[in-house]
Amino acid sequence: MSVLTRPDPLLAAVALPSQRSTLLPPAGTTIPVGSSPLGVALTPDGARAYVANRASNTISVIDTVTNSVTATIAAAGSPFLTAVSPDGTRVYVTLFDDGTLGVIDTATNTLTATIAVGAAAVAVALSPDGARAYVTSQGTNTLSVVDTATNTVTATVTTGPMPVGVAVTPDGAHAYVCCVGDSSVSVIDTATNTVTGSFTAGDVPVIVAFGPDGTRAYVCNAGSNSVSVIDTATTTAIATIGVGTLPRFVAVSPDGTAVYTADFTDNAVSVIDTATNTATGSIPVGNGPVCVAVTPTGTRLYVTDNADNAVRVIALTLVPGQGTTAGGTIVTIRGHDLAGATSVRFGNSPAAILANTATSVTVRAPAGQGAVPVTVTTPGGTAVFGAFYYRPAPLLTGISPTLGPVTGGGTAVITGANLASATSVRFGSRVAPVQSVTDTAATVAIPGAPTSGPVPVTVITPAGNATGLTFTYVDAPSVTAVNPDTGPTGGGTKVTITGANLATTQEVTFGNTPAPFAVISDQTITATAPPHPTGGITITVTTIGGSTQSTYTYLDSPAI
Repeated sequence: MSVLTRPDPLLAAVALPSQRSTLLPPAGTTIPVGSSPLGVALTPDGARAYVANRASNTISVIDTVTNSVTATIAAAGSPFLTAVSPDGTRVYVTLFDDGTLGVIDTATNTLTATIAVGAAAVAVALSPDGARAYVTSQGTNTLSVVDTATNTVTATVTTGPMPVGVAVTPDGAHAYVCCVGDSSVSVIDTATNTVTGSFTAGDVPVIVAFGPDGTRAYVCNAGSNSVSVIDTATTTAIATIGVGTLPRFVAVSPDGTAVYTADFTDNAVSVIDTATNTATGSIPVGNGPVCVAVTPTGTRLYVTDNADNAVRVIALTLVPGQGTTAGGTIVTIRGHDLAGATSVRFGNSPAAILANTATSVTVRAPAGQGAVPVTVTTPGGTAVFGAFYYRPAPLLTGISPTLGPVTGGGTAVITGANLASATSVRFGSRVAPVQSVTDTAATVAIPGAPTSGPVPVTVITPAGNATGLTFTYVDAPSVTAVNPDTGPTGGGTKVTITGANLATTQEVTFGNTPAPFAVISDQTITATAPPHPTGGITITVTTIGGSTQSTYTYLDSPAI
């Protein structure tokens, strides 16, 4: 499991994420905003984005036509996450340090009210009619219900421990609250403002979002690097999708066909196909992405790059924008007036059309080389929708070390070819955070494992996944007997040490002195005691799986 500071899981952004070199620079346009941006929300018409800048106590207002900041609103108390009313007249922002909810008039871009909701206010969501705002407070383990007409709290609901994200179903009947304290999601009946149940998604659920028809909820699990797909009729998980490292936020496209997560450590946004519940690729962004918002047209993403004090704007006309030279990558093309597409070409090569709506075309990319334009032809004409980058398929040749403790720790170097665009590495089902990568080698942090034994190593790139390597997890050793457990101060005694998981022994010390040793089996090693002054000492056996200790006593030789 990845380690998070549970009281404030969105704020691991105080440390810069590890950097990776890639063949492509971060995607999209960069807009400088205030310090430590967290939440971002778009108005219903998509004309403006409101960004909460925690460290500078400001809200940046972005004109999405010019992608420039047109206003900066002072909001003391550590602005955290934002939500826009359905009619676009108000923006609500949680003020974490003050335990309040701020209300912004979008006509004047001024803070018009603050409402006390509870210590450590984190997230806010609006009912579909905008009549109520729901606010989580970590310090009080509560969800406050705010009447937006009077700006007063009308109910306070006790949730699970340390609530973070909140979302309201499209019909307004229920609110889901992610609780990181016990990795549960509370379900609240909004008619009675009572908790009617809870369910478990993944480890450290931080944010939840609903599909447009309300039949599916998507829970972002920062501890298990995954998104849980929840059937809202039964509140059970029907799929678990691995994404990047430390996902901080999840958002659903307006048409419900795609889900996006901001993967903090990977400096990327993962893209999930909701039809297949699979991660289809990732988009490189800036440093420390925290939140992501999708425009109402579904054609752009706005991502807060926390460590860069910036917002990244990403065009979604081609997702993913890269794939293998062999072809076969499933690509979604987004735009307008796409119904009845008769042809899609990658350069001069036709792509197989798999699905088609007025706003999207899904195709299987043909084989190709380099960067090629993608064109869509409909009865209304032909248009270019960006460039697609062909990448050679990755290949793995080795890994060092090949063994490690079940607790994880340390680094491994994976060698091969065409690795530079790697977006993720997995040891079994566990994500191994990428620390650096070149075309021929990737250095990763070794994750822990639930049990000992071999697991497959997978490197994920836009051009496909590379497999064929194995990493073996080793249990910690134990010593049950030392025979003999005494010997002369002059050393030389051959000692038999028995126990378990001793086959990978790397060192045996008597006190602090290394001793010659031999591995007989996984249960037995022998060692020759070195010279040592009289008295008791500790024998330490160190293996790849860890270390264990026992005792030994040095005795003086008899004398007259």
